[in-house]
Amino acid sequence: MVLQRALHREIQAAVLILTRRPGITQAVFALIFFPGVLLHELSHFLTAKLLRVPTGRVSLIPQAQPDGKLRLGYVETGSGGFIRDALIGFAPLAAGCIFVAFVAIDRLGMLALWDGLRSGSWNAFSLGLSRLPNAPDFWLWFYLTFTVSSTMTPSASDRHAWLPFGLLLAGLLSVVFLAGAGPWMLANLAPRFNQFLRGLAMIFSLSSLIHLSLILPFWLLHRLLAKITRMDVGRA
Repeated sequence: MVLQRALHREIQAAVLILTRRPGITQAVFALIFFPGVLLHELSHFLTAKLLRVPTGRVSLIPQAQPDGKLRLGYVETGSGGFIRDALIGFAPLAAGCIFVAFVAIDRLGMLALWDGLRSGSWNAFSLGLSRLPNAPDFWLWFYLTFTVSSTMTPSASDRHAWLPFGLLLAGLLSVVFLAGAGPWMLANLAPRFNQFLRGLAMIFSLSSLIHLSLILPFWLLHRLLAKITRMDVGRA
């Protein structure tokens, strides 16, 4: 999230210096991240419908908040209890991870690249990295992965039911272990859980790699525009 916020600040600063109009800057920023925002809010909406939780207004229009932050979209949902609320709040992260994994594995063939990184084979990693731009429609998938990974992080309102849901899940697992199913779970579920964690590590590593590759160019663009125009914007 630190990388995401830093990159977002540099993008907003560069656009604001160019346009010198906050309203246009917000519109351009929202347009850049529209695919990710659409997936984020659509996952909320569809999960709520699937769980039969009432929904209200849906918006994909950016709105400035009193604290100075920009809300890119929202879906109004009723309360369906903390279990359903937790699932609805988790939906954008799940949908984003699925999308990023699909792009990484199916479109960009990054499994070999990831294996090279995990095994410490820097030659294999650098070779795979140099070949990435040759993948079909690389820049399209790069852009979509960037916008989705930038917007899949759940907001504070999305996470409000996670604590009671997590406590319930921990309690159920404790009961299962005490009932004697611990060895069976370790033998049958632990390997799959380990694969799941490795997949998450690949997804978040890819997201960090994309943001790292963009933050320096946008920082330099911000500095260059500030120097040319002799105008800069404050940092919150």
